Amino acid sequence: MAAFARRKAQRLARPDLSRKRALDARAAELARLLNAHERFCTTSSCDGRVLLADTDGGGIQKKNCTWLLVTHDPCAKGDVMTALEKCTGDVVFKFEPFVLHVLCRELQDAQLLHSVAVDSGFRNSGITVGRGGKITMAVRSTHCLEVPLSRKGRLMVSDEYIEFLVHVANQKMEENIRRIERFHKGLELALEAAVPTDTLAPEGPEKSRSVYVHRRKRQTIREQADPSGELEPQDDTESSLDLFAEIMI
Repeated sequence: MAAFARRKAQRLARPDLSRKRALDARAAELARLLNAHERFCTTSSCDGRVLLADTDGGGIQKKNCTWLLVTHDPCAKGDVMTALEKCTGDVVFKFEPFVLHVLCRELQDAQLLHSVAVDSGFRNSGITVGRGGKITMAVRSTHCLEVPLSRKGRLMVSDEYIEFLVHVANQKMEENIRRIERFHKGLELALEAAVPTDTLAPEGPEKSRSVYVHRRKRQTIREQADPSGELEPQDDTESSLDLFAEIMI
């Protein structure tokens, strides 16, 4: 426990090295919620974004591209067309969904987050156990979009097609925001309902119980987080994944 507390303090003391030098608004709310609990430490995040990247033809790399446009909200066609006037290389139009990485003190803590993430629509979420037992929970989904628009500074698609892409990206962004809101609400409920087993006195088989007694409350949490009982339709490319753990030796 002391080792995790030290790691968390060191991590949270580090400067933000992202281009923005600050957390995105929606991710910041989740980070405050999780970091207020001693069992969790957020390490990186993005609200989800629409991005126009001007590259040198070698693919999108952080070190060899210029961002012509980036927004964490639905965008307008006019903004995209204005940004394209500055292109000199191979421009790619992208939508990247929400992502959040969280260090967890125990595997059961990561399982709790994973359960809430999957129920909220982030069905590509997973848990990694690395060297030294470091446990990381990644909240993520697969409803991405990536389309090339120009080649060596020359636009290769029509205005009509760009308008269509903006429409598709905005639909994805709106669904992305809904999933974040479901995740935030579900996480609040799950953390409130969680019962640390160190307040109990397990014996025999009970010793193998999770740190949190939450499975029997999972359906109630789901219903409270989404009273309609239904999630938004998922993308065909997004499969429902169970918990997985990658052991790095």
